[in-house]
Amino acid sequence: MRAEVEQKFVRVLGLQARAAMEAELVALIRDNAGAARKRFEAGEDTRLDSNLAEVELARTGNELDAVREQLIQARAELAAALQLPAETLPEAQGALSADVSLPYTLDELLAAAAERPRLRALDHGEQAARSRLGLERAAAYPDVTVGLFSAREGPDKLRERIVGLSVSLPLPLFRRNADSIVRASAELTRAQIERQAAMRDTRAAVIVLWHKLASLRERARRLEQLVLQRLQENQCLSAASYRAGEISLTQLLLATRQVLDTRREVLEAAAELALTRIELEQAAGWRGKQRNPPPALRPGIPSTYSVSERTS
Repeated sequence: MRAEVEQKFVRVLGLQARAAMEAELVALIRDNAGAARKRFEAGEDTRLDSNLAEVELARTGNELDAVREQLIQARAELAAALQLPAETLPEAQGALSADVSLPYTLDELLAAAAERPRLRALDHGEQAARSRLGLERAAAYPDVTVGLFSAREGPDKLRERIVGLSVSLPLPLFRRNADSIVRASAELTRAQIERQAAMRDTRAAVIVLWHKLASLRERARRLEQLVLQRLQENQCLSAASYRAGEISLTQLLLATRQVLDTRREVLEAAAELALTRIELEQAAGWRGKQRNPPPALRPGIPSTYSVSERTS
């Protein structure tokens, strides 16, 4: 349940960042559209550039509305998972970043995965099946019961004490209990296969998610530190060149769109990184420190809950 709530929280956090990014783009495109309109009225730009700016502004506004709709749905799902009032839409606090330190290693995760309750239950089930098979095999031999008894027999004055030994044997005498042994053996084999398959699948899932997490960290870091910085520099240079009349509006919008697309990729990679980390810890059954505090009312905002991101 904590993993499910944390995943919904990350989705809300990512959509909030996406909405803020789209709003910044709308403001930027609106400024560009205003500048293009003035240049057209002054005869410095063509009608094509002015129309292109208006179309780009409408597109970015539509994208912002779509993200806000997704954010409302994500907040509603988070509120339902937290059992908050129906009219409450929680707002997540925190930031998604690719620079995340992990408090565990792959070996520690695999060791934690081996101690998951489900795997321990399967191990106990296998031990019980093995004990049941041993019991059925022991029942293949005659269950001989030996008893010792003492009694007095005869008239009152001639009563004698009799000590005897009794032996009882079940019939049929040499039953081998073959049916029960076969069933117990099959149950043991099934329990062994189920436990081995569960252990193999759990280890495979942890290893795959670990490598996926490492790949996402590297990809998000590369996008954030190398590609995005250069594109933002290109955008600043393009804006200065456009104001100086050295490039067209089309080139400026292209540079702006490249920055936006890259920022989206960085945000999506960071969100996917956080979701993969949650999935990895859930697959391994990792039990770290108490992470998320319970939701609390944000001061000054009635009927609005604030959920803080965990730190590690």
